[in-house]
Amino acid sequence: MTVETVSQFLLWSMAFNYTVLFVWFLAFILARGWLRRLHGKWFNLPGSTFDAIHYGGMAIYKIGILLFNLAPFVALWIVRSGG
Repeated sequence: MTVETVSQFLLWSMAFNYTVLFVWFLAFILARGWLRRLHGKWFNLPGSTFDAIHYGGMAIYKIGILLFNLAPFVALWIVRSGG
């Protein structure tokens, strides 16, 4: 596998993951009531806890994107450009 192939993979992976994060955010903003009712069937969570869990989940997911997609992509970009 070449550096270019890995770079392209990381770039597409980052784009896909940010799309997932954006859809999660939109679903949370636009369908919060429906999501809360759906999850309320399984878990007895107050509204503030529900919000905190989703906000924390989105934060962890974003950190994962930065750690596993963006950081390696930047490192490969530095190596490719001769550092």
